[in-house]
Amino acid sequence: MSDVIRVYAGKDIEITYDTERCIHAAECTRGLPAVFDNSRRPWIQPDGASANAIAAVIAKCPSGALHFVRRDGGEPETKPDQDSVTVMPGGPLYIRGPVRLLKADGNVIVEDTRVALCRCGQSQNKPFCDNSHLGVAFDETAPETEARHHASGK
Repeated sequence: MSDVIRVYAGKDIEITYDTERCIHAAECTRGLPAVFDNSRRPWIQPDGASANAIAAVIAKCPSGALHFVRRDGGEPETKPDQDSVTVMPGGPLYIRGPVRLLKADGNVIVEDTRVALCRCGQSQNKPFCDNSHLGVAFDETAPETEARHHASGK
């Protein structure tokens, strides 16, 4: 987790948002615009819908930037029903399941149930995706060196 985690506390649910891990997949804003609306400040309104509805939308966040803690005694966040790795066309790897990312020295980068990892090699927030693939014409079908030359215009 980053040092930039914002907390939005409502009556029934507390939502945390890790700004450095968000890749703007928009599952939240499409799924529950009454709660998640990035044209408004604060952009998260935790009392804008039921805690159950909010929890269901947060579970769809592919990057793990959003999490919640129930304040009403409701069900806590659960692990995904099955572990999975999804290769997003032209984009990151979405990993669901118990994920523990380690640095080469063995220190933990993050432990979570949802992460989006960079595949293009250009992220400024490695190993996490930061959507750099959108600006570098990442071509997952080309060998790595050809894709990088193509992205840099060489």
